[in-house]
Amino acid sequence: MNFLLLLQSIPADTLPDLSALAEGVESSQRMNFFDMALKGGWVMIPLLLLSLVAVYIFIERSIALNKASKENPNFMERIKDYIYDGNIDSAIKLCKQADNPASRMIEKGISRIGRPMHDVQVAIENLGNLEVANLEKGLSLLAAVSGGAPMIGFLGTVLGMVKAFYDMASAGSNVDITLLSSGIYTAMVTTVAGLIIGICAYFAYNYLVSQVSKIVNKMEAKTMEFMDLLNEPAK
Repeated sequence: MNFLLLLQSIPADTLPDLSALAEGVESSQRMNFFDMALKGGWVMIPLLLLSLVAVYIFIERSIALNKASKENPNFMERIKDYIYDGNIDSAIKLCKQADNPASRMIEKGISRIGRPMHDVQVAIENLGNLEVANLEKGLSLLAAVSGGAPMIGFLGTVLGMVKAFYDMASAGSNVDITLLSSGIYTAMVTTVAGLIIGICAYFAYNYLVSQVSKIVNKMEAKTMEFMDLLNEPAK
C-alpha cells in the first residue's frame, strides 16, 4: 500500500515512457539478415560463392538424376523378344530411345553379341564405370563445400576475435565492454553462415548420393538380367 501511495506521489512527467522503452528494446533486438551478413566482412564473400556453387550442383544433379532414374517397366521384356527374334537393330533402337544409363549399358552389350561372354561383360562394366562417374559428377565438390564452409566460417570468427582483442589492447585503459561485444558479434556471424551452408550442403550431398545408389542398383539389376538372357538357351 505504501508503495502504491509513493508511485501516486511521483509526478507523471518524471516517469519513463515504458512503451517507448519497449519499442526501443524490440527494435534493437530485431535483426536484418542482410545487415548481419555485412557484419561478417570479406569472409562472407567466399561463403556466398560456396553457397551458390552448392545450390547449382544440387539443382543440376537433381535434374540429371531424375532423368536417369526414369525407365520403361517393359524395357527388358521387349529387349528379350527382339533378341530371341534376332532383331538386333530394333533392340539397339529401343535402347537409344530409352536414353538412360542402364539402356546405354544394354546397348553396348547388344553391340557385342557374337563375341565371347567375357568380352561382352567387360564392355558393359567399362561403360558402367563411365556412367557412374557421370552420375557422381560434382558430388565431390559438394562434399568439399559441406566441409569447407564451416572451416571458413571458423576462420572468420578467429580473425574477428583477434581484431576485437587488438582493438581492446589499443584502447588501453579506455576499454569499453561494447567494444569487445561488438567484435565478438561480428566474428560469430561468419561461423553461423558457415555452419548453415555446411549443414545444407551435407544433407544435399547425402541425398544425391542415395539417389545415385538407387540408379546404380537398377543398372546392376538390368545388366545381370541381360547377361542371364544371353546365357539362356534359345527357345
